Amino acid sequence: MALSASLNAAEERKPSRLGRVLEDRLPYLMVAPAILILLLVGLFPLIYSLIVSFQRITMTENDTSFVGLLNYAELFKDTRLWTSLGHTAIITVIALPLELLIGFLMAQLFVDRMPGRQLFVALLVLPTVISPIVAGATWRLMFDVRFGPIGQILSFFAGEPVRILWTVNPAYVYPAIIICEVWQWSPFMFLLLLAALSNVDQSQLEAAEIDGASYLRVLRGIVLPAIAPVIAVACLIRGLDLVRIFDIIWALTEGGPGSMTETISLYTYVQGFSQFETSYTAAISFLVIALLTLITTLVLKRMELAR
Repeated sequence: MALSASLNAAEERKPSRLGRVLEDRLPYLMVAPAILILLLVGLFPLIYSLIVSFQRITMTENDTSFVGLLNYAELFKDTRLWTSLGHTAIITVIALPLELLIGFLMAQLFVDRMPGRQLFVALLVLPTVISPIVAGATWRLMFDVRFGPIGQILSFFAGEPVRILWTVNPAYVYPAIIICEVWQWSPFMFLLLLAALSNVDQSQLEAAEIDGASYLRVLRGIVLPAIAPVIAVACLIRGLDLVRIFDIIWALTEGGPGSMTETISLYTYVQGFSQFETSYTAAISFLVIALLTLITTLVLKRMELAR
């Protein structure tokens, strides 16, 4: 009888079938609201923009009928679009290697222990935490031909007044943008590469030093292969950021003079919020998404092959 009572008590303590199902699926139920919000915030606008890109919606016309690939066909005839992509490529190709090189040199400088190292690292990273629009506005003031300190410093060294219209003269607008961009984002590269250099196997470096290997040989044979994955990821992140650059250029030149520094992000903004070509702007956005997806896929495949 006692055995029967204990068995009954054990049966009562066992969770029901419904209870087991709820217990198994509880983690999914807990994260479901967050996933739903992310889908609504991210996926819904994407799908809606895709639908709009196949319509003909402008400021004066609200034609929601299906027009096929009309907007996408117009992309290939839009010379200003491809010119803006060329401007974006110029800035990316110049700024990215400079940021990588400066970041690497700074990381090499601070990889060894030194007094005040943490303080200097914290100060060097400050430009990265500044909003890009604020950084662009600050550099615009510094480049000002009358009151900017850069003109005054150049005048001091030249011994005569130096008046350079950094944000107007076609010969200087790209250097001004690249200086501002490199100043703000080189510390990002520096931080990533500093962490990577700190994790390089010290025993290999010591062995190379004992064998009398030169700095360049150690760099090429030990250091660069060890930090290559971090370099690839850092370049990928910054490359994608540079492709969608907007804030700094808007604050410095607003795409001028004319449309000389108009990047793909600025052109998309002009089409969407100045010309109100809503459907055409959506088509531009998906063209950029397709190009970035292709570039990212090729880079990731290259990284896989490098392994």
